[in-house]
Amino acid sequence: MLHKQIKTAIQRLGYLAVALLIAGSLNAQDTTVVVEEVTEEVTEETATEPRKPKPVKNTFESIWLIDNQTVMVPAKNTFEMDIMHRFGTMKNKYNDFYGFFAPSNIRLGFGYVVRENLMLGAALTKENMMWEGSVKYALLKQTKEVMPISLTYFGSMGIKTKDEDYRYFTDRMSFFNQVMIARKINDKASIQVAPSVSHINVVNGMYKKEAVKGSTGQDSIVTSVVNQMEHSHFAIAFSGRYKVTDAMSILLNYDQPLTKHAKQNPDPNFSFGIEVATSAHAFQFFLGNYYFITPQMNNMYNQNNPAVPFKDKYKQFLIGFNITRLWSY
Repeated sequence: MLHKQIKTAIQRLGYLAVALLIAGSLNAQDTTVVVEEVTEEVTEETATEPRKPKPVKNTFESIWLIDNQTVMVPAKNTFEMDIMHRFGTMKNKYNDFYGFFAPSNIRLGFGYVVRENLMLGAALTKENMMWEGSVKYALLKQTKEVMPISLTYFGSMGIKTKDEDYRYFTDRMSFFNQVMIARKINDKASIQVAPSVSHINVVNGMYKKEAVKGSTGQDSIVTSVVNQMEHSHFAIAFSGRYKVTDAMSILLNYDQPLTKHAKQNPDPNFSFGIEVATSAHAFQFFLGNYYFITPQMNNMYNQNNPAVPFKDKYKQFLIGFNITRLWSY
């Protein structure tokens, strides 16, 4: 009898032990699941990093706004071709059909974005047969959260290759440096201000000959240069664009010379027109005062004044157009 009671007690203890083991296993599994879920949540929160502010898009539709560069630099590995044309002024009226059949100026330009924000270019302009090399770099880009403006540098060097009598090769060289500061106000309007400095190695002046008595009492002829222009010229340009539709915009531009020269001070430039653009093309058609296309020549030597008396105002203007084409590789 005692033996049976002991055997029954041992069986009950065995059942209790098995039940405890099963319960402990279930509790352990539940705990593991909870730990894994917490670990995953912490990992996701830790992996989330603050996003970089994205630059605003399409402050302008082209690297050109009539006669001035804009802050825009195309995407990396983009090749661009520019065709820029300026007809003659309207001073002869119908005789040359308001400048369309007058002597014109043409520029063929090429650019390639070798790395992000950096564009290198080359061009040839009919006037003075001037070859140009240029560099353009976007220093800052406007963002919605952090940066209120875009800032870009543009620099170029020109070499006149027209058959003229220059004493030294460096006499043919000229330079242009400009900083462009722009802001896209909203989806339709953008503005830009761009101070610049132009430098011409040889500038216009007059030779003056004077007879000077020497120590022997005989006169000698001394030649000096008078009324010479400054070699460096400062200017500032104001530009704006307003989108009428997704494809068409109105363009405005004004260039103000700042440096005063002894003679032949350049006149300001006022230009306005329209632009039709797609993702790969931009066509600008406008009226303005600048003829030379090369920026340092325009800033130094423009003699077409938009502020002459009203009855003769149109005579100082000329018609022009720009065409740009982009290829991405």
